[in-house]
Amino acid sequence: MKPAPFAYVAARTTDEVVDQLARHGQDARILAGGQSLVRLMNTRLAVPAVLIDINGVGELDRIDGRDGRVVIGALTRQRTSELSDVVRGGAPLLAEAGALVAHPSVRSRGTVVGSVCFADPGAELPTALLALDGEIVARSVRGERVVPADDFFVDANETSLEPDEFAVEIRVPATDGARVGSAFLELSRRHGELPVCGVAATVALDDAGRLSDVRIALGSVAGRPVRARQAEASLTGARPSADGIAEAARLAAADLTPHSNSHGSSAYRKHLAIVLTQRALTRAIARADGGQPDA
Repeated sequence: MKPAPFAYVAARTTDEVVDQLARHGQDARILAGGQSLVRLMNTRLAVPAVLIDINGVGELDRIDGRDGRVVIGALTRQRTSELSDVVRGGAPLLAEAGALVAHPSVRSRGTVVGSVCFADPGAELPTALLALDGEIVARSVRGERVVPADDFFVDANETSLEPDEFAVEIRVPATDGARVGSAFLELSRRHGELPVCGVAATVALDDAGRLSDVRIALGSVAGRPVRARQAEASLTGARPSADGIAEAARLAAADLTPHSNSHGSSAYRKHLAIVLTQRALTRAIARADGGQPDA
């Protein structure tokens, strides 16, 4: 199939983008990498009246460290982020998750921010962003606002962006201190497919060897990526132990009711949530303790 007719706008500045969004609102869609949007348009699951191409807005193509955060602009390709020394050094979980997205050809065109905004509940980058306590910066003619990742994801392919807003960048706290580790693990039926279940974990150890900060996010188990806050609380302040990790993994899956489909039943996804959480926590703690290099 071919897409339905649409008007095309090649924006050159962010002001032009927000002006177009203010004018067209829900009838407009942003085109960056296009890896998801173009496919949906070709099958007419998406029928925007106006397509706003932001690839000419050069200021959105950037990665930098700023005020203790890693900042990734809306035009940064997934492959660029994956290989970036700034991302690998300051947010290694994001680089590790990014390397699992589809195939290199897709990552060379698709954008990090685009994947976050598409908000597939199984996608790696939204899950990693949630585990990192990341933020999304949204801009409109009304100004700019910063949205925590946990408030950004609403449901499958649904975010809290207003119709006249677009995401100009994401921000994640940069790794602070030597005793911090993270891990992203997933299981998919075939290489490059969305995972049946994915888990992102990040931990920090204090000087006494106790877990001072634990964050766990799971994908493909609900309508949006979710934080396992009960599991996080069970480990925070404790010394790492196999029993503690196993109990946290159980808690991470305790309240989940994943949907069933041809890729896996609800019970199977729940089992994977336990197994992958346990493994991701074990790996993240080992990396924090110097046992393995981070991504």
